[in-house]
Amino acid sequence: MGEEVLRLAMPAIAQLLLQSLVFLLDRIMLGHYSTTALASMRVSSSLDWCISTTFSGASVGAIALMGRAVGANKPALAAAVVRVCWLFSLILGMAIAIFSWFALDDILGWFPFGSVEVQTAAHEYLRIVLSGMPLQLSSMMAAALLQGSGNTKTPFFVAAIANGVNFAINYGLIFGHFGLPELGVRGAAIGTVVAMGVNAIVLGRILYRHLQTISPRRRGGELAALGRVLDLSAPIFSERLFRSLGYLGFTAILATLGDLAMATYEVTESIELIQYQIAEGFGIATAAIVSQQLGAKSLKSAAIGGQVSLGLAIAVLSVGSIMFLLVPQGILEVFSQDPEIVAAGVPCLVIVAIAQPFMATSIVLEQVLRGAGDTRTAFYISLAGWFLVRMIATYLFVFIFHLGLIGVWMGSTCDWIVRSAILLWIFVQGRWQKIAVL
Repeated sequence: MGEEVLRLAMPAIAQLLLQSLVFLLDRIMLGHYSTTALASMRVSSSLDWCISTTFSGASVGAIALMGRAVGANKPALAAAVVRVCWLFSLILGMAIAIFSWFALDDILGWFPFGSVEVQTAAHEYLRIVLSGMPLQLSSMMAAALLQGSGNTKTPFFVAAIANGVNFAINYGLIFGHFGLPELGVRGAAIGTVVAMGVNAIVLGRILYRHLQTISPRRRGGELAALGRVLDLSAPIFSERLFRSLGYLGFTAILATLGDLAMATYEVTESIELIQYQIAEGFGIATAAIVSQQLGAKSLKSAAIGGQVSLGLAIAVLSVGSIMFLLVPQGILEVFSQDPEIVAAGVPCLVIVAIAQPFMATSIVLEQVLRGAGDTRTAFYISLAGWFLVRMIATYLFVFIFHLGLIGVWMGSTCDWIVRSAILLWIFVQGRWQKIAVL
């Protein structure tokens, strides 16, 4: 089972890291461009992340249903899921892009984080990036459908190509190399959208070929499949919506600490994002294994898959924790050479290091529940984690105990600790193995 987990997890991890690298490259290059540009990413990346993760919630339901269809050997259902989910994500992305184009000023007005300079830079970035939302959501859905069918390698290779394109465009347009104009944050946004386009077009083409393989001529069942996916995804959408609101509230608390704190948090969160995506990769592998094994009525194998994934995720993220403790300054300097940012970030990385095993546990076990179709339990746990633990703890650490940026990270760590304890108890109980999906 360990080999199967690694076979699915490693390409998924690599693909997620490469997918995140599109935005990490923006942060790294803008961090070397100016502190204001880097601080603006705290605003723009927060809003983009909230929008994209919330409305990509259908991909989680698609993975669960796709995995069950593959495990139960139902190619017609799998084909219907592919057709309707990809089209749904494309249409949804177009609707978001049109709305954001006309409402961006109002949206940013609701979240007046940072200085005027930071807000202006964030507006320039988001105006371009949100226009690419159809590309972003459709590529995320295509990757999820391929992963749900057990193909985690293809999204990785496609993401590698997209990142190469993004790096070249960023390098040219942010700093004005190769005879190109120096566009700063706008250059980063253009590179990001082009990379999204590469991802969407290539993955869409591969998904179409996959569709021809599993069910070349049979059509029908799309509306029923979409209904099942949306039913599974409704708790995910609700969870991500509330999580996004919590995240924006979290950012609002952070913004009271000033532009330097926002820039420092952007750096430290970028570092943790690498760890987060590694855990998420193990989670994707776990969801695929759990859904397929439960589809094949093999409850014991599903439980073993969850246990193995959890152990591997904790081990790998613990290695990252050790690195954060041993060489924090060197890691921070990859993202920014500003001595104030580096000095403020070193103690934060100590807190981040403590959180990693708990974060790994939470992410993997949430995916166990989602792969089993128990999306509602995962929703309630996430909701409680954000609003009953993270927000309250962060408020206390920042405003009552006056711990500043360190208090922000302590608040998120408390969330991971509480969440992992609850999820471990639920996993051991085993009721998630009896959820009916098909």
